[in-house]
Amino acid sequence: MKGFTVWITGLPGSGKSELAQALAKRLSERGRSVEVIDSGALRGTPLASSLGFSRAERVQNNRRHGFAAKLLSKNGVVAIVSAVSPYRDTREGLRAELERFVEVHVNTPKAACIDRDAKGVWKKALAGEIRDFTGVDDPYEEPLAAEFAFDITTTTPEEGAVALIRRLVKLEYLTGTTSPGLTEDSLREHLEGVGFSE
Repeated sequence: MKGFTVWITGLPGSGKSELAQALAKRLSERGRSVEVIDSGALRGTPLASSLGFSRAERVQNNRRHGFAAKLLSKNGVVAIVSAVSPYRDTREGLRAELERFVEVHVNTPKAACIDRDAKGVWKKALAGEIRDFTGVDDPYEEPLAAEFAFDITTTTPEEGAVALIRRLVKLEYLTGTTSPGLTEDSLREHLEGVGFSE
């Protein structure tokens, strides 16, 4: 089976990690080898601890994630990258380099990201205590043509993962049907009810 990369981008606190974990679980249930590359979790490791938050350092961090994803997908693994990755040109460069690349935009509204902020980083950034924070004094450039969009305020990570599996089947990255748990009809009815978009 061919590997591929699912690149999950969005504002801090938007629900990227939750969706990544739910998707990894679903893909594992389908018998796929999966690795989650969570940028937030890697910040304290040797892979990324030397990098700050300037534009150049953010780009370098994303390129490191992309390099790891390329190695994994080359060996049949589904690499799920969860990273703010705020710059459109960086993501488009990675798309061209990785080829089998699915961009997922977690488009949870900024106000909801602030409300969900358990670590208090948004509060500190808004108070000027943290500099170069995406969504405050550093821009987030939304994808123009992501293959999938997800908002944690209207859809649970589990529902989002099932809908994303459907999308991956449609795009022919996966074969077969949605994994067990939610039926196609019940899922479609719910997603249409909350205005969810693929």
